[in-house]
Amino acid sequence: MSADINVKSLKKNAFRVSKHRGETASRVRIPGGLINAKSMVRITEIAEKYGNGSIFITNRQGVEIPGISLEDIDAVNKELQLCIDEAHINQEERDKGFPASGTRNVVACPGARLCPFGCYDTTAFAQKMEDQIFPNNRHFKIAFTGCSNDCAKVRMDDFGIMGMTEPQYDPDRCIGCQQCVDYCKIRSVGALKMVGGKVVRDTDKCIGCGVCVTYCPTRAWTRSKEHYFRVTLLGRTGKKNPRLAEDFMKWADEETVMKIVKNAYAFVEEYIDPNALESKEHVGYIVDRTGFDEFYKWIMKDVTPNEKCEVNNRLYWGGKHYDVSNNIKPVGVNDTIMIIFAEFFRIIRRIKLRWLCQSCNIFTVFTNVLFLFLNILYRHLTGKLFFLMFFLLCFSIFNYIFVRKFALLPVNL
Repeated sequence: MSADINVKSLKKNAFRVSKHRGETASRVRIPGGLINAKSMVRITEIAEKYGNGSIFITNRQGVEIPGISLEDIDAVNKELQLCIDEAHINQEERDKGFPASGTRNVVACPGARLCPFGCYDTTAFAQKMEDQIFPNNRHFKIAFTGCSNDCAKVRMDDFGIMGMTEPQYDPDRCIGCQQCVDYCKIRSVGALKMVGGKVVRDTDKCIGCGVCVTYCPTRAWTRSKEHYFRVTLLGRTGKKNPRLAEDFMKWADEETVMKIVKNAYAFVEEYIDPNALESKEHVGYIVDRTGFDEFYKWIMKDVTPNEKCEVNNRLYWGGKHYDVSNNIKPVGVNDTIMIIFAEFFRIIRRIKLRWLCQSCNIFTVFTNVLFLFLNILYRHLTGKLFFLMFFLLCFSIFNYIFVRKFALLPVNL
């Protein structure tokens, strides 16, 4: 067989280009990380019959079968049909394998099916999301986790869906043992306190983790019947700017989450670089290019969040900027100045200055810009210019008094 193959078609069919000439690896999609024994047996049979007898477990809960000859791709696709049927994966044509690979396997922790901390059935929601978004060749990573422990590491994905519950308290069942208060303080954020022999929950501080429910010995705390979610946006790894996702919504319902993800695909179709390598461009870098305002407008189109939902309409991401500096040790003064100005103008370009000019006087605009600049200075010169801490504190107070008091948007990095 000729080694001249269509690499784009190979990848789209969920086969990996191997470093071994004439070989490939089949990438088996397992939505939500749940696979039945029948499919596992079939994967083992394929590995022994067509591969080299080994199986890789991927970090996105799929499996890869290496050592497959390029000549056996059609035969392997036919064998994989059972796995595709058992997982109820959308398919354009039977016996042709997976029709796309751009949208990565949807990840989910075991959730409420297994874990006592799980606030919802992560697997079921992941499979529902899979049914909506696949097949699609746009580069998206979506992950579900049952609670704030974030065992699925959703903050490294484009969309992270984190389970929340609104704890329901029955004072008649409470014996005042304070176990919920103690565990909330140790394992969570300390949102509970004892008042008059009963427990009071700070609703502003509570993150909906359900620790109180798990550790209450008398079931005075129970989970809400409604399922809520914290949605994080645009975390990523990579060579340019790896970063953790930031909170976009909390106390969102399932319908809201489904709609914003669907709208995100429409946003990518509109703004993806037509000259992107292999027609793939990570959604996070597209947002960096267009600005968050435009992304927000698209993902919130025709979305009416549930009454309890809180939405953050102003997001900024940090992370490591390898494209600005690859230093892992303190840099010289000249390098520091270059980093500061590069990052300063990058952020200014993102927020497009018009946002700062919403204020009614130039003095407030000036102080916002100065606060932003000092924030960047502080981040890059910690340990060298301690006096900046004083200025940062002063301008933080100033920003609070003059910006928040007068309903002007603060700079938030």
